[in-house]
Amino acid sequence: MAQVLKVQKIGNSLGYVLPKEIRAVQGLRHGDQAYVTVVGRQIIISPYDPDFAEQIEIGEKVQKRFRNALRELA
Repeated sequence: MAQVLKVQKIGNSLGYVLPKEIRAVQGLRHGDQAYVTVVGRQIIISPYDPDFAEQIEIGEKVQKRFRNALRELA
């Protein structure tokens, strides 16, 4: 499913309003938290999962700690 969304001013910020169809696919409701991941130029929005968030935090710490070794391996 692909839709064109317009960036809108929301208070002092900019944001997108997710259409009902997209919220339904993600299972998002008013007040829910979502996890946003940026991969290149793509934005991935998924329902917030505390276990997944913890895994991402651990991964970021590993990347920071072993930055030079990972750079060499790349």
